[in-house]
Amino acid sequence: MRNVVVMGAGKIGGTIADLLGGSGDYRVTVADRSAQQLAAIRANDRVATEAVDITDEAQLRRLLAGRFAVLSAAPYALTTRIAEAAAAQGVHYLDLTEDVASTRRVKELAVGSTAALIPQCGLAPGFISIVAADLARDFDSIDSLKLRVGALPQYPSNALGYNLTWSTDGIINEYCEPCEAIVNGERVMVPALEERDEFSLDGVAYEAFNTSGGLGTLCETLQGKVRTLNYRTIRYPGHCAIMKTLLQDLRLSERRDVLKDIFENALPSTLQDVVIVFVTVSGRKAGRLVQETYANKVYSREVDGVMRSAIQITTAAGICTVLDLLSQGSLPQAGFVRQEDISLASFLSNRFGRVYARAQDHRDGVDRQAA
Repeated sequence: MRNVVVMGAGKIGGTIADLLGGSGDYRVTVADRSAQQLAAIRANDRVATEAVDITDEAQLRRLLAGRFAVLSAAPYALTTRIAEAAAAQGVHYLDLTEDVASTRRVKELAVGSTAALIPQCGLAPGFISIVAADLARDFDSIDSLKLRVGALPQYPSNALGYNLTWSTDGIINEYCEPCEAIVNGERVMVPALEERDEFSLDGVAYEAFNTSGGLGTLCETLQGKVRTLNYRTIRYPGHCAIMKTLLQDLRLSERRDVLKDIFENALPSTLQDVVIVFVTVSGRKAGRLVQETYANKVYSREVDGVMRSAIQITTAAGICTVLDLLSQGSLPQAGFVRQEDISLASFLSNRFGRVYARAQDHRDGVDRQAA
């Protein structure tokens, strides 16, 4: 049985602990400095809790000593502290961050590391990169690769068409920081909340616009191989215009604490959400210009007797799948590991990754039965 640490006892951290503890193959310690958060964790003989201040280097070192891996579900601003401690002790490291600067630091730490350092193991970045790389492999040359992801309320009831389903700090960071892209074959930085487009899926209209971090390491991986590569967040129409008013016209991008307070006191959270994954690639196959699209919706549902949101399910399943593949020896055991190096078939056949399986994946014969 592998001993692992989950950093962060929030909704995602709690879901990760439930999945890993319930598998019977992991002994999990959930660490957080909040006694209130830790009290909400469903502790049992395979899931324990420990009060730890991540900013205390000595506490962090003691916590990680002798562990197989640490999974960070902590706020993005704390991820590099955890990665540095893990690398120093030869403990495998996985995180969910969308923060570009944090991932750059993880990549630096991975040079010469005796453990695997695997950032961006959630939905976007994470699963979206695995899908994109899988689609792109079948093309002789790629003209454009467009990634779209959103976690939305099933029943929007306000002008933003949005409820809190994810980290408030993470959402604000995505909306404020510059975004990586490839335009006309060149890697560039583009502004968040710009280049809005619209599309329809299953008869529902959506908008999508630039946000930071969703491409993970794809820009580096595909540079020189694609003319256009971009990532945009999906929302219901009208959301982007309101956010631009708040962040740009009212300059709340400079007062993120104020915006966070507004969000958390005005926007209710919801477990009734849907995750949308929409990837389109166009390019050449056997001399012909071809387009292929991957579309998927994952809804909230009950998991092990607990109602979980779609974003909890998909995010936790992503990092648990990568941990499982690492534990089984299917991934490199040292150095920097990119999401796009993971095959989609391996991901979907995993006992955790199967939550992403579509009807056509079943028809294609991907085995998604629990291990």
